[in-house]
Amino acid sequence: MHADTENTDRTGEAVAHDDRAGRVNGPDADRAARRDEAVRAAVEQGLLGPDVPLVGLLDVTGVRESAAELRAAFEAVAAPGTSVLHAFAVKAAPLVPVLRLLHAEGVGAEVASPGELALARTAGVPPERTVLDSPAKTPGELREALALGIAVNADNPQELDRLDALVQEAPGTASPLGIRVNPQVGGGTIEALSTATATSKFGVALRDEGAREWVVRAYLDRPWLTRLHTHTGSQGIALSLMARGVAEAYELAEEINRRAGRQQVDTLDIGGGLPVNFASDATSPTYEQYARLLKDTVPGLFDGRYGLVTEFGRSLLAKHGTLLTRVEYAKRAGGRPVAVTHAGVQVATRTVYAPGAWPLRIAAYDAKGRPKEGPDVVQDVAGPACFAGDLLARGQALPLLEQGDHAAALDTGAYYFAHHYAYNSLPRPGVYGFVPDGAGGVSFAVVRRAQTIEEIVTESGGDHPDALTPGLAP
Repeated sequence: MHADTENTDRTGEAVAHDDRAGRVNGPDADRAARRDEAVRAAVEQGLLGPDVPLVGLLDVTGVRESAAELRAAFEAVAAPGTSVLHAFAVKAAPLVPVLRLLHAEGVGAEVASPGELALARTAGVPPERTVLDSPAKTPGELREALALGIAVNADNPQELDRLDALVQEAPGTASPLGIRVNPQVGGGTIEALSTATATSKFGVALRDEGAREWVVRAYLDRPWLTRLHTHTGSQGIALSLMARGVAEAYELAEEINRRAGRQQVDTLDIGGGLPVNFASDATSPTYEQYARLLKDTVPGLFDGRYGLVTEFGRSLLAKHGTLLTRVEYAKRAGGRPVAVTHAGVQVATRTVYAPGAWPLRIAAYDAKGRPKEGPDVVQDVAGPACFAGDLLARGQALPLLEQGDHAAALDTGAYYFAHHYAYNSLPRPGVYGFVPDGAGGVSFAVVRRAQTIEEIVTESGGDHPDALTPGLAP
């Protein structure tokens, strides 16, 4: 890789991109090769075709590799014996088989709703490897968490009041309990994902008047508060800003323990949010880079006095997912080619509504699922929804897509095919995990079956067609 191909992407960090010929090396190249083979095999095996024009493909080998890289990165900088729980942010891919896979790879679950908790439990993630972080927990949700022994981070003083009462009801709970704080260190390039701004809705704002002292007193008055949680944001957040947020939480924990005269805070939950490079196949930044930056910035974090919890999501899965769709029609408008596909706002909601913040790379494949050859042509890749802005890509240069070809939206393993938006009552696509079969082919497994038209009707009140007429007739 050429040293002078380093660039700056939406994370605000230097990113090592592909070399001048568009190639990557090592694991990134292996992942790209597996993707090409999976696309070809999906077409050959009929996972998509004229009647099934959209599927999600998930590289199981790549997911396992990312989990191993995460574990190794923190093991390399932490003192021997340091307790580290890597809890996957379920919101990034709320699919039970994915959670089961990550659990098998030593990764727990961070949940933010009763639904996510149910998914994690169904996947077999044990309570002691689960963290509840919702900013709007009901009394029932808190009660259930304490009964199960799930870790809870209180978001605000009113929630802490609720925990006071519930802890008295269940004094023997095994749940580790803490408070989420907002270090107010600033935002990144995507405001909606910046959680440590001055007015963020998350956590106790540490720099507000009296807030820091309130947090310290809350711990001193409650010996059962033993964790401290912070999270600076995700995509668009520079690693240096993430490290600053962790440093603020570490200093607060040190102050609490000093004033308590003992180590009351024994675990720091430093959140997740490692940005993903969507500009190329290169994995950058890496878990190793982040862990070493944390070590340099907050050396005491890894000296063995504190247990650690992380909550990575997008970075574990994004580069291992591909949305693959048939080109239904190829046309021109205003002199620009437009490939009309079946992947749009229903599976790439953020990209369609905020293309500047969430651009996707598109790869072109021919009718047989082989990488398409030919000169790059500037073109749009459109989705199926009935509004003009439903574009998967705008003015992207790639080999000309023609009717019957396939377009692949890359790096879509998180927050894309698992997060359906039912515009135009478009069905949820099927999702398949894949691995090389050892004989030069590819094996697939169903992660989630495609939604049927009958299921769409049922979810849209089809069982109650007369509810309003004559059901509520005067």
